[in-house]
Parts: sequence; structure tokens; C-alpha cells
Amino acid sequence: MDASTRTAASRWLSERRAAVVVEVTRTQGSVPREVGTRMLVDAREVVGTIGGGHLEFKATERARELLAGGAGSPRSEHFALGPSLGQCCGGAVTLAYRRLDAALMSDWPLREPLFALQLYGAGHVGRAIATLLATLDCRVDWIDERESAWPACTTLGTPWPDHIRRTCVDAVEGEVDHAASGAFYLVLTHSHELDLRITRAILQRADFGYLGVIGSRTKRQRFVHRFEQLGVPTAALSRMRCPIGVAHIDAKAPEIVALAVVAELLQQVAPHGSTDGANCHSGGVLATAAT
Repeated sequence: MDASTRTAASRWLSERRAAVVVEVTRTQGSVPREVGTRMLVDAREVVGTIGGGHLEFKATERARELLAGGAGSPRSEHFALGPSLGQCCGGAVTLAYRRLDAALMSDWPLREPLFALQLYGAGHVGRAIATLLATLDCRVDWIDERESAWPACTTLGTPWPDHIRRTCVDAVEGEVDHAASGAFYLVLTHSHELDLRITRAILQRADFGYLGVIGSRTKRQRFVHRFEQLGVPTAALSRMRCPIGVAHIDAKAPEIVALAVVAELLQQVAPHGSTDGANCHSGGVLATAAT
């Protein structure tokens, strides 16, 4: 996502690669990306996206004209997506074109992550979830008590990015204390008893933004009964998600479970820059109400 575009820009600058940064500076109505979205373009490669389609084709063309030294190349351009580009979104976008240099990098803000997550468990589902989260602007502390459980790379064979931080400790439930207020938690270890201890520690904090525990409705009932005996407040228990994942996705393959779970995580946060839902990419599974 956008953080990886910024990282690529910093690397290109250090390599002295000539490039242009295309930025969405203004939007009106239904548009593919929000204000502040940036795309990196050089003579051969494009990193990031301002929404695809004809808009991105024209923006890439303009950026390469600027790179080639075209005197008439615009530094800013306004597109009415329907009338001028034939796109069905119907909104309008203003783009700015700037050569990649140190001043631009100093003005390029580091966005806050979509969420901070403690992910407990490095089994098959945990690995599939972490692989998906490796592509998102989020911060993940991935925790397990088994040193041998850690995969060397994502399920796609790519290296783990820096924002996926792996932690191996014996008393894993103690890591709950290190999370910030409002953090997200996913509990999916190899042991129901360990799941219970971790979940109890999270419920006792009661300041979680999201708590998901892998398992069936029967597991939820057993956990709720146990927690009630331990005096956990009903209000906190009602916020525990078990089973996890968006509704109506019933397949059990780890990769499909992971898609449903990450979709549910994204339901808990508003997209960067979104104020009115006017986004022509909205809809589909991410718009399905969690149940």
C-alpha cells in the first residue's frame, strides 16, 4: 500500500533514479483513491496506484513526459473522470506531478497504520493471516511460544516486512500488557487452554479495539461460561468475536479463513482519508456487515 510506495521512493532517491511522484491533491464525488495517495513513476516502472484505469494510464503518460523533459508537461492536472476519461466513477480528481528529490521526501508524511494488532499463534491460519497483513499498512506483533513455529517467509515465499514483528516468549499472555490502548487482538494458538489465558488477559484490560478468538460457537459458549465464573463483565464478553471472520464465508482452508478474518479487521477501521464513503471501489465482501 502507500507505505511501500514511500519506502520505494526513498530507495530510488538513494539510487539516484530519475522519477516523478504523482499525488492526488483534490477530489470531488466518487473517485478511486483519496487525497494524499501517491504513485511513483520512472521510465520503466510504476510503484503504487492512484486508482488504475484510464486515469492512471494518463497520469503515467504525463509523468514520463515530464521525465523526458517535455516543456509543455503539466505540473498539475484536473480530470473529470466521466466526461474526460470515460470512467464510470463520475467524480473528479486533481493530480500534482513532482520530480522525486530530497525536498519531496521530507514533505512525504508517514501515515498512521490502519491498526496495531497482536497476533497470537504461528500455525497455518496465523501464517496465512500474517501473509495478507504483510501487504497492508498496519503494525503486527506476532507472538508464539514455539521457536520452531516461525516460518522463514510468507506463504508466497516473500520476505517478512519490517512491520510484521515476530516475538517468541514462554508466558505469551504477558505480552498483552505491552499493547497500546485500542489495539486489536487475534488469538489462534495451538492450545485451547493457552487461548483461554490470553483471552482472559485481554478481557481484563477491557480497552481493546477488537478481540477475535478462533473457534466454533461451541468453543465460544465454553469460554463465555468459564469467563463468567471468573467474574469477567458481560459487556466485555459481548465484544469478543468467536467464530472470527466476516459472515457467510464457511470454507475452512487457512487461506480462505485468513481472507475472512482480515476483512473483518478492516471493517473496524475507516479507510485513510475517507469522509463520506464516496469511493468507487467500495462494496463487496468488505462492505458486508459483521455478525
